Amino acid sequence: MSTPDSNSHVFEPAGDAGGVSQQIRDISEVPAIEVITTAAVHLMSAAAVKLGLAAEENAEELKDLDEARKLIHALAGLVTAAAPEIGSQHAGPLRDGLRSLQLAFREESLIQDPPGKGPGEKFTGAVN
Repeated sequence: MSTPDSNSHVFEPAGDAGGVSQQIRDISEVPAIEVITTAAVHLMSAAAVKLGLAAEENAEELKDLDEARKLIHALAGLVTAAAPEIGSQHAGPLRDGLRSLQLAFREESLIQDPPGKGPGEKFTGAVN
């Protein structure tokens, strides 16, 4: 039989607690639109690398279409869900970047997905 105290765990990060409070205050000052667009840009960048589009000499070695598919799908969900909240000024460029990645995925794929079944097309519709 366990006591209430033996099953309760409180996460206490290493370091001083004041640093965590400062980080919370810092993130509270960041507008939601900035958090959303930053997350989208990270997903775009990661997907581009996984598509072999990195500017590095070893870009081909970094290619992983299965991983790219997951990242593009997540990006499509984020952009589609966030678009009404962030407005067309911010959503437009994100949609353009997403579409470019979806087209690049189609070009890189040896086995083509049927129209509407490519990464993220569940959210965006068929891309061609």
